Amino acid sequence: MESDAIVRQLVAEELDSDPSVTAANIGVAVHNGVVTLSGHVPSYSEQFSAVRAAQRVRGVKAIAQELSVRLPQGKKRHDDEIAERAVSILNWTLNGVGDVHVTVDEGWITLSGKVDWAYEKHSAEQAVRRLGGVTGVFNTIEVRPLVDAANVRDGIVRAFERNAHAAGSKIKVSVEGTTVVLSGQARSWAERRVAEQAAWSVAGVTAVRDTISVDENF
Repeated sequence: MESDAIVRQLVAEELDSDPSVTAANIGVAVHNGVVTLSGHVPSYSEQFSAVRAAQRVRGVKAIAQELSVRLPQGKKRHDDEIAERAVSILNWTLNGVGDVHVTVDEGWITLSGKVDWAYEKHSAEQAVRRLGGVTGVFNTIEVRPLVDAANVRDGIVRAFERNAHAAGSKIKVSVEGTTVVLSGQARSWAERRVAEQAAWSVAGVTAVRDTISVDENF
């Protein structure tokens, strides 16, 4: 098991080497494998990328994200401009916004409404996250249940069987209504993400509660 000092060094190096992250103003602290990222970044998308970079490092058990977004003066946008651009990119991403609604308040985008698939909810957030001037995203979009809850678990199990990265793992799946609960252990953050993606890929899933722990030694 890596010491906290080594994990801190590895996280700092990963942040410095990631071209999508401006690491100059990011502080890294580690205690018992829990990494705290503090300081500020120049965009919301970089805040997200910094967390992803830290998750890639071996020995990281959890992330405490305390980064703030400080937009450079030339990158600030009026809320109406951000809203207009958000609607435009959602029209392209979702092939028509449909029942998705956009509101913007001081750079924070709130997405609301309903979609048929979980991937549409996540695609909408990913699309607006990259827009200039955005300081945060609240994603309150609801996923309409499309299938009987009893079929959801079977669909997830089949998805695990198709995916080589999840074969032989100690990940457990249960269903509470249309909420999927993932538990057990994964060998890496990548395997944990595979499990999440498999769960979200099943029609009718409205929420995923991920309690999987990462243990590279099992």
